[in-house]
Amino acid sequence: MPIELGSVLYGVVAGITNFGAFIELPGGVTGLVHISEIAEVYVRDVNDFVKTNDKVRVKVISIDPKGKIGLSMKQASPSTQQTRAPRKRFQPSFEERLAKFMKESEERQQVLRRKTESKRGGRG
Repeated sequence: MPIELGSVLYGVVAGITNFGAFIELPGGVTGLVHISEIAEVYVRDVNDFVKTNDKVRVKVISIDPKGKIGLSMKQASPSTQQTRAPRKRFQPSFEERLAKFMKESEERQQVLRRKTESKRGGRG
């Protein structure tokens, strides 16, 4: 069975390093799950998530010309495949950001003016 980009497969953890885990795929081919592709949460130590000889579900995310296979465990999990919609974040318009900046700037200027007036003893 040829390994294709985007396919989801099961493999066995063949080795663990500080930067990821090597997964043996069907057909004896080995790919790498980088530490950033192991889980949705921050991964400090790969050993906290997988052990050697664990059977894991992975998605093929890259195949380079030299034959190196990049894998992802977090993209292969069923929960992320179904809920993986682009997140739309509220982006205020330029005018709204400018108005906010001007308001904050004016408030800062007023505070500075009050401080300098109190040091000089007021105007007059």
